Amino acid sequence: MIRFNLLMLLAGVLCFSCAPHKKTSEELPLLKVSENGHYMVKSGGDPFFWLGDTGWLLFTKLNREEAEKYLEDRREKGFNVIQVMVLHSLGAVNVYGDSALINDDASRPLVTEGSSFSDPEQYDYWDNIDYVIDKAAEKGLYMALVPVWGGNVRGGYVSREQGKLYGEWLAKRYRDRSNIIWLNGGDTFGSDSTATWNAIGNALKNNDPNHLITFHPRGRMQSSDWFENESWLDFNMVQSGHRRYDQDDTERNYGEDNWRYIQADFNLKPAKPTIDGEPSYEGIPQGLHDTTQPYWKAEDVRRYAYWSVFAGACGFTYGHSAIMQFYKPSDEEPAYGAREYWTQALEAPGAKQMGYLKDLMLSRPYLDRVPDQSLIAGENGEKYDHLQATRGTGYAYIYTYTGRNIPVNMTKFKSGVKALWFDPKSGEITEIRKVENSGTHEFDPPGEKENGNDWVLVLEEMKE
Repeated sequence: MIRFNLLMLLAGVLCFSCAPHKKTSEELPLLKVSENGHYMVKSGGDPFFWLGDTGWLLFTKLNREEAEKYLEDRREKGFNVIQVMVLHSLGAVNVYGDSALINDDASRPLVTEGSSFSDPEQYDYWDNIDYVIDKAAEKGLYMALVPVWGGNVRGGYVSREQGKLYGEWLAKRYRDRSNIIWLNGGDTFGSDSTATWNAIGNALKNNDPNHLITFHPRGRMQSSDWFENESWLDFNMVQSGHRRYDQDDTERNYGEDNWRYIQADFNLKPAKPTIDGEPSYEGIPQGLHDTTQPYWKAEDVRRYAYWSVFAGACGFTYGHSAIMQFYKPSDEEPAYGAREYWTQALEAPGAKQMGYLKDLMLSRPYLDRVPDQSLIAGENGEKYDHLQATRGTGYAYIYTYTGRNIPVNMTKFKSGVKALWFDPKSGEITEIRKVENSGTHEFDPPGEKENGNDWVLVLEEMKE
C-alpha cells in the first residue's frame, strides 16, 4: 500500500533530519585507491578486482526473495559489485507499493517510523533498500549506488539545492555500511547540469568520506571528460557500449575500441583507477533499439572485458539486457528487445565467463601490473584484430579476440619464459612450451582465425 496519509508524510519530513540509519549488515573491508593510483585495494591492503553486474532496477523490480536469489547467483559466479539505481525516476515505487519520495521531491525522502517487514505501515522504500544492501554484504557484495539517474537532473527535475540535500541525506544514511560505492550521474553528460552533479558529489564526499565515488557517464564517454580534477571523484568510469548520442543527437554505434578510453584515463596525472562501467550488454541489439540488428553475444562481452582490463582498468562491469531491467512475465513488454526473462538470463554464458577473468588477474602479482604494448612485435592490429598486452612482476598476458598470430618481442623478458594458453571461454590453461628471451617469437593460437576465437597468451618468466 502506498503511504500518502498525513501522518506518514509528517514522519517522512521529521525523519529526513534523523540520525543515520544504523547498519545491520556484515562488515566488509572498506575499499581504497592503491598507492600507485591505478587500482583498488581493501582496507587491509589486499587487491580488489572489481567484477560488477548491472542490476539497475533491483530496488524497484524485485521482492526480497527474488533479490536474494539474484545476489546469491552473482556471488556464486564471482561478482563482487552490483550497480543499482536508487532512484530511476522521482516517482519511483517498489514492488511493495512504497514510494521513494514525497511529491517527487528528491530532497524529501518518504521515510516512516519503524522498519518491520511484517508491518506494511513501517516497512518503506528505504527499509527495503537497506535489506538488499545488508543481504549483499552477507554475501560479500559491494553495492555501487546511483543516487538519481541522469535524466531526472538533465530534465530539470532536480535542482542544485535539492541534489545537495538529497546527497547529504543519502550519505548520512549509508555511511556506516561498509559495502557502499557511489556512482554519481547516470548515463548523462557531465557538461549538462554540472553544478548539480558537483553539488551531489560534494555532498556525498563531505558527509561520507570513507566510500569511493565516481561518475557514470553517457555512452561513449568518460567521467574524466568533466570531473577528473574534482576532489569528490576518486576513480573514473567510462561507458563504452550501446551507442553515443552526440550533442547534436546524432546516434553512432561502436564496439571495436573500448581499450582507447581506458588507455587515455590510465595516462592521466595524477593517476586514478578507471573502469568500463557499462559496455554493450549480452543479449541486447547492436543498434540498441533496432531489434532487426544482430545481438551482442558472450564473445563480444569477453572482448570488452579483456581489452579494457589489459589496457589498465581496475576491473570490469558485465551486463545483460534482461537482467539490468529484471524482465518478468508480468511485464507488458521488455525494453531493448530482451528475449528471455531475468531468471533465465542468469545462466547466460558471458556471466560465468567473467569470473574466469577475475581469477586470472588475481592469480599473479596484481598491483604493479601495467599495460605494455611494447611486448607486441609489429602492429597491434586494427579493429577486432587488435592485440592488448599487460605485464606484471614475472609475467605478461596478451589477448587476441580473433585468434590471430601473436608476435612477441622476447627481449622484454629477463629470462626465458614458460608459455601457456588461457581460454576465456572455459578458464582452462594449456601449456605450450618454453621460449628463450631473445628475438621475436610468433605464437599461433588454437583453432582458425575468426571473431570469437579469443585466447590469452600467458608468459611466465622462469627462475634461473
